[in-house]
Amino acid sequence: MPASGPAIAFERVAKVYADGTAAVDDVSLTVAPGSLVALVGASGSGKSTLLKTINRLVVPSAGRVTLDGVDVADGPPPALRRRIGYVFQEVGLFPHLSVAENVGLPLRVAGRRDDDRVAAMLDLVDLPAALATRLPAELSGGQRQRVGVARALVTGPRLLLMDEPFGALDPVTREALMESVARLHRTLALTTVMVTHDMAEALLAADRVLVMERGRVVADETPAALLAGAGGERAAALVAVPRAQAERLATLARRGGA
Repeated sequence: MPASGPAIAFERVAKVYADGTAAVDDVSLTVAPGSLVALVGASGSGKSTLLKTINRLVVPSAGRVTLDGVDVADGPPPALRRRIGYVFQEVGLFPHLSVAENVGLPLRVAGRRDDDRVAAMLDLVDLPAALATRLPAELSGGQRQRVGVARALVTGPRLLLMDEPFGALDPVTREALMESVARLHRTLALTTVMVTHDMAEALLAADRVLVMERGRVVADETPAALLAGAGGERAAALVAVPRAQAERLATLARRGGA
């Protein structure tokens, strides 16, 4: 079993933009090695901004972020990002490159070429080998996101960041991809931080859920604790949505079986 991914620590992290908007407001918390943590909240709550302070796509106005005790600001950002897998909704595949070339691009940037590694990554994300020579335009949305996940993990990072990667996909594809990511998280012993606006997805996938509002973490609980009513008013409102949907579906099923 590979060693777990790094511990993450946010130490009084803040991000204030030029117009005075406080996107992240004095966040301090730690993420244990090997955790799968979900950041949940409404649009504008600061969850994506906080995530991006980890790989320095956003530079904090105050505070610092550390990985295994080392400040992410120590050293050049490109070197940091090569150690972190990053998956986002737009995928960002190069349209003129084949699937295999897109997956292998981080290796080429690092001065390596490893066709066997690329093939292994495609297999790991459940993409048939026959797709390796296709262009992104020839793939479904779900297949493109699997390519994005393979590309993010091809260099063997121990930390995976996901910024609403499946938000534009249909529910069936989204659930299948989330199950694949959870499996990869366990198999590769990653530390994974995932931004989502879908509380049901967070409850089912994560082992810890952070609820954000106006740049602050207003709840920090396990899924079981959130379902039991912990986390306060904002968390309860978010949990109420999938709970009510599940209850309505159960009612419909009972009526159908009557």
